[in-house]
Amino acid sequence: MAASKPALALHAHCYQPDRRDPWSGRIPTEPAAAPFHDFNRKITAECYRPNAELGNFDRLSFDFGPTLAGWLEKSEPAVWRRIVEAESGYRSEHRQAGSGEEVSNGLASGYHHTILPLATRADKELQVAWGIADYAHRFGHRPQGFWLPETAADIETLSVLAEQGIAYTLLAPWQAASEDGLDITVPYWVELPAGRRMAVFFFHRQLSAALSFDDEATANAGRFAARLAAEMAGGGQEQESSARLLLLATDGELYGHHKKFRDLFLEELLGGAAEKAGFALSTPGRFLNAHPPRTAVALASPSSWSCHHGVERWRAACPCTPGAEWKAPLRVALDRLAAQLDAAYWSFAKRHVHDPWALRRRWVEVLLGQRAAGELLRAEALTPLSIPVEGQLEKLLAAQVQRQRMFTSCGWFFSDPEGLEPGYNLAAAAAALSLTRAITGEDPEPSVLSDLSSEPALAGALRRTLRTTEELVRM
Repeated sequence: MAASKPALALHAHCYQPDRRDPWSGRIPTEPAAAPFHDFNRKITAECYRPNAELGNFDRLSFDFGPTLAGWLEKSEPAVWRRIVEAESGYRSEHRQAGSGEEVSNGLASGYHHTILPLATRADKELQVAWGIADYAHRFGHRPQGFWLPETAADIETLSVLAEQGIAYTLLAPWQAASEDGLDITVPYWVELPAGRRMAVFFFHRQLSAALSFDDEATANAGRFAARLAAEMAGGGQEQESSARLLLLATDGELYGHHKKFRDLFLEELLGGAAEKAGFALSTPGRFLNAHPPRTAVALASPSSWSCHHGVERWRAACPCTPGAEWKAPLRVALDRLAAQLDAAYWSFAKRHVHDPWALRRRWVEVLLGQRAAGELLRAEALTPLSIPVEGQLEKLLAAQVQRQRMFTSCGWFFSDPEGLEPGYNLAAAAAALSLTRAITGEDPEPSVLSDLSSEPALAGALRRTLRTTEELVRM
């Protein structure tokens, strides 16, 4: 970074939920995505492929949710290969002279896009561990930063990140306990229990919103870059220009999918307009290495970037989605189902393996194709496993994967309980319940349906899904 220039970093959060049918592994046709088969293919054609081909990922800070990254790697390998090359090239270009230390423009993310402040401690740890493992598998090194799904954070979530070796995360400015005196051009520490701490960056509220939603503001990359420069010229911050970072964070799918031609705007902005306006392009990880935090900030705990009411959007009919009274019963039902599934898994697995929870944590090795299921089960077994028991354990672990998937944040994001997204969560819940019931005989279905009794649409959808899965489970 040039010594006299302020830094500019644009972060793109790239994510799609796991759209696959739990049994076939295929994505059903999604008519709303026509003329494409499904939204993954539509969004790739409109956003991920053109941005990869334009070289935008070479200059962006970005994260890819593991469910999207896995789909891209399998279904659009040329696109994914270009994204991996962009990250590798950035690391090579910005390797610190002398030390050999590398800095990445990629961040890891939670495996199933779970709202972590609403998760148990064990689920927080698992989602972070699986997210780190997925990133390391795809990019060839451990991540320095971590994008929290919906930037949803509380002290326990940041503690889990710190415990697992993450250096920084990105937050919205309203996630500080107070915005009075908050200088978003510098990173801060959030102090954590046990003497730990986490570096946090706050993105610029108005400019991130303009980049996301204001067609007039983004009609010309040069004018937008001049607006960014004017923002950095004002304010009277005490830091020298070179020690200040202007961070903008957006949904990555804005660039060509939600906003047509925004990919071309991004190419022009990062390909020359920003530097002409007086910025040095950077990323949070690179900036952090040169300018670690000097002071601490208190966290609004819990909080998120897409709900100004903490994390209420994902558990209640908050003002973000008024009238969505179905969200609370669904949250209660799935929380109770998760506890029942966990108890059934533990009761069965503890008779056969050293540590059921350690085995579950390592199961990501199977999901990533790093290790065969039978090989891992035998390595963790108390005694040699019979073929039937090995198969039963494999099905229970498949149920545990679906049990994690049923907390995907999208299921609560919108107002419609009969939309695609709640359906994904219910399909995962049905798969987890059916597999567990077939192996252990434990039957959580009555309590789940009781919890959903006030929402007949959700209860009916779950009941239909359960009935259609029974023959598949017995196969």
